[in-house]
Amino acid sequence: MSTVNGGISFWYASEGLPTPREPLPGDATADVVIVGGGYTGLWTAYYLKKAAPFLRITVLEQKFCGYGASGRNGGWLYNGIAGRDRYAKLHGHDATVRLQQAMNDTVAEVVRVAAEEDIDADIHQGGVLEIAYTPAQLARLKAFHATELSYGEKDRELYGARDTAERIRVTGAVGSTWTPHGARLHPAKLVKGLAAAVESLGVTIHESTPVAEIKPKHAVTPYGTVRAPYILRCTEGFTASLKGHRRTWLPMNSSMIVTEPLPEDVWSSIGWDGRETLGDMAHAYMYAQRTADDRIALGGRGVPYRYGSRTDNDGRTQPATIEALREILVRFFPQLAGVAVDHAWSGVLGVPRDWCATVTLDRSTGLGWAGGYVGSGVATANLAARTLRDLVQQDSGQSGPTDLTALPWVNHKVRKWEPEPLRWLGVQGMYATYRTADHTERTSPTAETARLARLADRLSGRH
Repeated sequence: MSTVNGGISFWYASEGLPTPREPLPGDATADVVIVGGGYTGLWTAYYLKKAAPFLRITVLEQKFCGYGASGRNGGWLYNGIAGRDRYAKLHGHDATVRLQQAMNDTVAEVVRVAAEEDIDADIHQGGVLEIAYTPAQLARLKAFHATELSYGEKDRELYGARDTAERIRVTGAVGSTWTPHGARLHPAKLVKGLAAAVESLGVTIHESTPVAEIKPKHAVTPYGTVRAPYILRCTEGFTASLKGHRRTWLPMNSSMIVTEPLPEDVWSSIGWDGRETLGDMAHAYMYAQRTADDRIALGGRGVPYRYGSRTDNDGRTQPATIEALREILVRFFPQLAGVAVDHAWSGVLGVPRDWCATVTLDRSTGLGWAGGYVGSGVATANLAARTLRDLVQQDSGQSGPTDLTALPWVNHKVRKWEPEPLRWLGVQGMYATYRTADHTERTSPTAETARLARLADRLSGRH
């Protein structure tokens, strides 16, 4: 059987596209306008409306809710947040421990709300297992594990080769680290359920309504302008399409494949009974889950960036990327060499120049934004949304400062990305270097991280 390529994602192929909502009918007013109908925008609408039911909230979405990364991601609900180490340098260790604890709690918060709102998103709390299969990866894994402990994650566990295989038998795995603060989910089911919950609260959602420009108190669309005291930008990887934001966040491409359903005898050979989400310690890392219908969904970077910050339309990915992801799948699980890849797709995530996720409200203009999750957005979007809620309520006089508004990622500022062609050359070169470094480490007995990877880290601004 041939592989389905694109069509948004496998998640929508299995779930079906949502019934279209009406576009904006003309000029309108609101108390809060949210631009973007993904996780960040919908969670923000949810928490704001719950906290202040009298607010008139309008969500404007260019395609349909969950069209972007929220409907295409790997289904990793976990406690990672982009930029944590930088925040520790800027604001101190204790402040960053609070940020990490907030992320740990966020995993449970998403699970709680999904249950409360009767959203069946195939959530399974099996935690996150990240493996090492080279000496250099093992050294990084042990250092990573120690760092997580230093940020207060005392329930994290470190495994050797035998204990790793007790969870998932990845060929060549020499060690792993596991955290309980993670869950597998079905991304499209979550975003569709969340959109329905938001509408049931009385929030207005207009789909097929692209926002061309955001200005203080104005969200400008082809169908009219919506005016509101607060305009919140929740556009993540699609931010570059807004006027004046071409270089704000880089739309990084990530691609995925999903296998056909695997029979029980194959699962007996692999293990994975805990249905943990699975990652590795490579520089060009992979991420995977065992789906509710017993497939393996696996992703990685592929072609990382399109010239001029362009984004794709239907999620098609290149044949070479599909083959590269399949090679990872078979390297991890050689018994899957003859298994069919049913579906492949891609999407974009938002990357700030310093690789730090942020949430901001400019009190002088009423403009707010959240994002730059660098691939860790499934949980981070929820924390960002609750923080935006608190910032809006504080600014409008409905409440004072909260624990969330004091977290170190709030109101963080970062410079723009370089103009083209420097942006394209830099990203292509960075990931080519990471892939070369991974190959070097797979063929080397040394436990030292490849020098090329360290160079790429410095050049990219990641460290």
